[in-house]
Amino acid sequence: MLIVDGTLVPTRDRIVAASSKNYRYSTNHQVVIDADTRLVVAVGKPLPGNRNDCRAWQDSGAKAAVGTTPTVIADGGYRGTGLTIPHYRRHKDEELPAWKEEHNASHRKVRARVEHTFARMKRWKILRDCRLKGDGVHHAMLGIARLHNLTLTG
Repeated sequence: MLIVDGTLVPTRDRIVAASSKNYRYSTNHQVVIDADTRLVVAVGKPLPGNRNDCRAWQDSGAKAAVGTTPTVIADGGYRGTGLTIPHYRRHKDEELPAWKEEHNASHRKVRARVEHTFARMKRWKILRDCRLKGDGVHHAMLGIARLHNLTLTG
């Protein structure tokens, strides 16, 4: 089982970045991890930070890197992509049944692993304010992903 999520990396290169929800110029990186080992499986190409996760999933190449993996889970931002997302209320007044609430709780626990991976990767100063130009942002993200995998495997 794989987990996918997008993260914003602030960068100063305005050619590959765009102003995003936090009003900084950043790039959106789609990261895929293995749910059991927490190793980074794939990192998509950087897209401007104002792209939503549905579009970034396809355009970054992360979807192609995953291939035909049977189960890929994601958050609610990936509606309509065919990924496993949590159950959601269709109307504001609607209540979810208990079994859907339980399923969402287990989904959150599994998805927390990708957020912990982001926290570990963003400890590196280069991802907090990336000053690299062009493909340098992508290469920095790939390097940090490899370092993350090395620290987990020993």
